[in-house]
Amino acid sequence: QVQLVESGGGLVQAGGSLRLSCAASGLTFSSYALGWFRQGPGKERAYVVAISGRGDTKYADSVKGRFTISRDNAKNTVYLQMNSLKPEDTAVYYCAATQNFWRSASRNEYDYWGQGTQVTVSS
Repeated sequence: QVQLVESGGGLVQAGGSLRLSCAASGLTFSSYALGWFRQGPGKERAYVVAISGRGDTKYADSVKGRFTISRDNAKNTVYLQMNSLKPEDTAVYYCAATQNFWRSASRNEYDYWGQGTQVTVSS
């Protein structure tokens, strides 16, 4: 049984930082690309960033230069370091796994999803 468990969300002031983690189990972690999506209030779930098994990354324009994704294949964990946070970054952040990194911006490409973690950025 595959599980993705996010953690690290919370309340932070604008300009602050948070680090999200996603721990995976039940899959061959290094064979999967891991992505982060977010869903703000009243909005559709949107792509944030993905990382391939070997460390290639693709960022959404809205987070380039502020967010950094990384992974530790030995710990089956992917991280999302979020700096210079803005109120518009407020959302539930979801971790997901896909075997198709090159189409990782599409929600439909993902096989497994976590339950999400809330990030709230106050102004």
